[in-house]
Amino acid sequence: MSTVLTDLTAQMDKSIQSLQKDLMKVRTGRATPALVDSIQVDYYGSKTPITQVANITTPDARTIQIVAWEPTVLPAIEKAIFEANIGFTPQNDGKVIRITMPPLTEDRRKEMVKMIKKNGEDSKIALRSQRRDANEVVKKQEKDKALSTDESKKLQEQIQKKTDDKVAEVDKIIAGKEKEIMTI
Repeated sequence: MSTVLTDLTAQMDKSIQSLQKDLMKVRTGRATPALVDSIQVDYYGSKTPITQVANITTPDARTIQIVAWEPTVLPAIEKAIFEANIGFTPQNDGKVIRITMPPLTEDRRKEMVKMIKKNGEDSKIALRSQRRDANEVVKKQEKDKALSTDESKKLQEQIQKKTDDKVAEVDKIIAGKEKEIMTI
């Protein structure tokens, strides 16, 4: 009986972690290494994450600084940033690559808020789907006489409570990110 709740909790936590990971990549007007973490660099013929060929720092709120461990890789990193089409122009001085974040316009901020709200809604849909799957398992156990009717109802109530808690957590995460984006 408790394995259903344990599995459900693990699945829901993964959904929320995925949402948080996606939101880290959303530009908020502040520089963060997460904006370039997903970039793959052509490193000696193989695609390698940028974090494995360079050190990424944010010396100030508007600048991302990339220092390659091998200076010969700088052109490949610069090319990978252009190809990633993330909306930034890297500046290579031969030793480091700097990306200066342009300020966000009000319209762009509103577009980003719409986008993160859609991400939040997608996460809620995933949570509800996981709830439905857990309820189906409980109903099947009840049908197979592995659970009594009372136990089944109690477990379904616990599943609903867990879902409500996770949906509220998603709302809180989205509200925080929205505030972060709209702050100038």
